[in-house]
Amino acid sequence: MTARLGVTYHVRSDAASIEARAQAIAVEQSVEMPLEAIDEPAVLRDIVGEVQSIEPLDDDRFAVRIGLATATIGHDAGQLLNMLFGNTSLHDDVVLHDVTLPGALVAAFGGPRHGIAGLRQRVGAGRRALTCSALKPQGLSAERLGVLAERFARGGIDYIKDDHGLAAQDYSRFEDRVRACAAGVARATRATGHPTRYVPSLSGDLNAMRRQVGVARASGLDCVLLAPLIAGFANMQALVAEFPDVAFFAHPSLGGAARIAPALLIGTLFRLVGADAVIFPNFGGRFGYSPDTCRLLADNARAVRDGMRASLPVPAGGMTLQRTPELLDFYGADAMLLIGGNLLLARERLAEETAAFTRAVAAHDYR
Repeated sequence: MTARLGVTYHVRSDAASIEARAQAIAVEQSVEMPLEAIDEPAVLRDIVGEVQSIEPLDDDRFAVRIGLATATIGHDAGQLLNMLFGNTSLHDDVVLHDVTLPGALVAAFGGPRHGIAGLRQRVGAGRRALTCSALKPQGLSAERLGVLAERFARGGIDYIKDDHGLAAQDYSRFEDRVRACAAGVARATRATGHPTRYVPSLSGDLNAMRRQVGVARASGLDCVLLAPLIAGFANMQALVAEFPDVAFFAHPSLGGAARIAPALLIGTLFRLVGADAVIFPNFGGRFGYSPDTCRLLADNARAVRDGMRASLPVPAGGMTLQRTPELLDFYGADAMLLIGGNLLLARERLAEETAAFTRAVAAHDYR
């Protein structure tokens, strides 16, 4: 029997046309040609997409489930995206909503190498939530970013990541930034005893990102950040496989450019290709995700299926210190709260404000 992914699309259509529309998607996402022109029985039987169900959602939208052959994917993360939504993403009446992944495919991709447990172990955290902040703005020198990193670390924060816009700019070369920030964090760690981790952002082509991971490791770092939709799913897959000792944080940049449900894209697919932590826009911040979307995304990231490790959900985007208890109640202990700009408002008191954040997270009742 042919192994298939169960792929659910939300399709805008009238009732009279939905069966034909569903069949067209099944063909487009598999063989992309008239079936009448195919003279190989095995292709018709094993490769052509199957319409498995059609369910109404409201007056003009339907949930269409299509079975796509896993044989068309191989072990390539880029090809997985292509087969799930490649050509059909060009039709504005369709949203990729969900995927049921066969166990063999999950095993082939592997998922996170470290996951929640590994990220906890790195910073000596018990059952509390984890804390994170971001180095910004763009335009600062490597030395200035290193000062910020040290102040954050002196406040006892767990992880300090580059802003995803920090790349290989002339005013802050990757190598200079990593050395300055790693040194600043190391000084703070010696002073506080808390093993804060600095997470530099990778950019460029695959060879450039490989070199950057090497620079990070040479500076004693064991975590990096990348944006899978900028870097490419296949490139992330390659880096995760090549550097199994490194934890990967996935940033959602460009995640809204395709009509893929956030809970699937960030919570499931980022995790599948090896993200140990997935950053996403929290409800009530600068972006428009709803509480229901955020909860489903976090649940997808933390779900344990077929032996794949859980990813750590990292709500971010306009978070404030005042909302810390509310968000800990919402997400629970298996989460990492990321507050950036709201802490940076403290300026010279950054270490003190960061310490208030870490104390609030440590003191929360996680029952």
